[in-house]
Amino acid sequence: MRAHTVAILGSYSEVLFYRGWPMGLLLATVTLISPDVAGAGLVAVVAAYAFARFIGMQATFLESGFYTYNPLLVGLSIGYLFQLTPLTAFFVVVAGVCAFVVTHIMHHLLGSLLRLPILSVPFVLVSSTAYLAASQYTNLHVRGLYPVSRGPVGTALPMWLSGFFESLGAIFFMPHLVAGICIALGLLLVSRILLLLAFTGYLAGATVLALLAGSAPAAFSNPNAFNFILIAMALGGVFLVPSPRAYSIAMIAVVVSTLPLSSTEVFWSQYGLPAFALPFNLVTLTFVYLLTLVDHPLVARPAGATPEEALDAFLAGRDRFPGTLRTLALPFHGEWSVWQGCDGPWTHRGPWRHACDFVLRGEDGNTYRGPGDRLEHYLAYRKPVLAPVRGRVAKIVAELPDNPVGESDRQRSWGNLVILADERGFFVELSHFAQGSIRVVEGQWVERGALLGLCGNSGNSPEPHIHVQVQATDRVGAATLPFSFVAYRAGDSYHGNDMPLQGERIATLAPERDMESRLGFVLDEQFVFEVSRNGRPAGRTQHQVRAAHDGTLYFESARGRLFFGRFEDTFYCHRVEGDDPWLRTLFLAAPRLPLAFHEGLRWSDRVPAAAARDGLRSLLFDFLRSFHHGLGRVDVELASAGDAVFDGIVRSRALAMERSTRVEIHPRRGFQSIRVGEMRMQRIEEADPVDEDQQRKST
Repeated sequence: MRAHTVAILGSYSEVLFYRGWPMGLLLATVTLISPDVAGAGLVAVVAAYAFARFIGMQATFLESGFYTYNPLLVGLSIGYLFQLTPLTAFFVVVAGVCAFVVTHIMHHLLGSLLRLPILSVPFVLVSSTAYLAASQYTNLHVRGLYPVSRGPVGTALPMWLSGFFESLGAIFFMPHLVAGICIALGLLLVSRILLLLAFTGYLAGATVLALLAGSAPAAFSNPNAFNFILIAMALGGVFLVPSPRAYSIAMIAVVVSTLPLSSTEVFWSQYGLPAFALPFNLVTLTFVYLLTLVDHPLVARPAGATPEEALDAFLAGRDRFPGTLRTLALPFHGEWSVWQGCDGPWTHRGPWRHACDFVLRGEDGNTYRGPGDRLEHYLAYRKPVLAPVRGRVAKIVAELPDNPVGESDRQRSWGNLVILADERGFFVELSHFAQGSIRVVEGQWVERGALLGLCGNSGNSPEPHIHVQVQATDRVGAATLPFSFVAYRAGDSYHGNDMPLQGERIATLAPERDMESRLGFVLDEQFVFEVSRNGRPAGRTQHQVRAAHDGTLYFESARGRLFFGRFEDTFYCHRVEGDDPWLRTLFLAAPRLPLAFHEGLRWSDRVPAAAARDGLRSLLFDFLRSFHHGLGRVDVELASAGDAVFDGIVRSRALAMERSTRVEIHPRRGFQSIRVGEMRMQRIEEADPVDEDQQRKST
């Protein structure tokens, strides 16, 4: 029953681009100001939810309210116009089910064909249909069209403020001052960014309407001004990463929307229909599609319940994962040097800027021994070249001669080569093999690390080296694509997924089976820790390994989730949800760990600010970061301090925080002990399960 209630309440909060049942409960309570509106909305969402379960839709897909917020809006719109009678309730059930069907179909079509959200398009279509059909249903009792109820303090407020609150309430068909104030307070609690966007969007749109129409009172009391609020929130805080540029785009969209809003009001009024949210949907979808087409860097990927969380995830992802999804292993054994990196000074320019050349250097820094006038003097010559990816051999060139030292074959620049077709949808070209040294044939399947051939000096190559590039086709010398290397060290610095700099000496760090096993968590495993704060026992906490819909694993406690996983031989903690301080402690101590040991190995990370929350100061910086992305960042410096022991320092200048950390890996699996400042966790073996009440008290 609780799961069903949470899912239904989630429908209310989804209307304001937020996922969370407490906000949904507040919004549902606000609609009780008008019992007909509240009852019709509830009937519609329950009908849609019940129909979805009846046709076999899994509860996990319904728990957020994503598929049922459009039926909710349809119900609210019908309750706004008609008295809620048994016959009206039947009408609402039919319309709610219809809205769910349209929602599901449009989500599939818009998402798969155009990569666009559905927003409230199903609501506009079904509500318009229902209003037109209702003109023939004389047994439905009309309440009145566009009743506006002002609270007792309405006259005491400026028209722009009272108009904002009433427009905010109108989103839920409650153009009531008290309703708008309650919704604004709810937004203030869950997202200051959304509240700011709602207010500035309303002011911008209403002001432009006032200037064009010549009547400020008419513009600021326009019941359809809620479209400005929704456009500003959607573009500035949901579909774009919150930033000054995103806010500017949102305001431009609001100004543009005044034209379709006014024209819709004129056209729709001929049929006795309100404008609903049609201008919001038209303008928002147009701008989202345009920004996606131009590959705008601020286009957001869903990553949090609020714009603050999405911004935190975006900044952490940008800083934590400088590499790409086109990941390669190093194509050699031992320590080699980057001779020419991406955007290199010689040949890695223009369409071929994404490439990397490697040479072998001795302790004296030279790439050869002796006089260096023969190929055999060069350390890289005839050294093994390994497959950096798993895939099929798409093309080879094997019999071009090696150039004498200092000479190049510019007519056949790529020399002897192997092109591999990676199963992820791209091609990897390795060039300048020694003549007759290639050990694979076209069509052969190779695994990462397989021997491809020997390093040579064919093609445009003045001395023996390995050239690597990634491209979209199997054409020799095609334009290059960005890529990165994984799990390597540059000196004592570890890189999980990055691109080495020119001149760096790098070497592969192969994963160790022992570490893979110890950090290879199994679904439903439980780990119990004794915890202490400032040297005082604070009870116990229990973490259980669960899996999300997409297969991502997470540690679940009574108060939150910590998502984690392995990517390319590195263990990562991704993000934390909820308010469990012990999950945040684990995140800060072990945000990223290599699955290999190398004495003195060091690396840095930049974790999401959510992992280091510190009361009101964190809330303030969550908001201010949208104006300056460098504020409130949390840096972590880590180092290997022994076998499966890692020490670190967590710093945040903005949060006035600096804490030492230590994490010890358990001999079998999981974490033995974790410390961040004065927060300590010690694993308990064979412990009794911890009930949720005890865990809440301890944390």
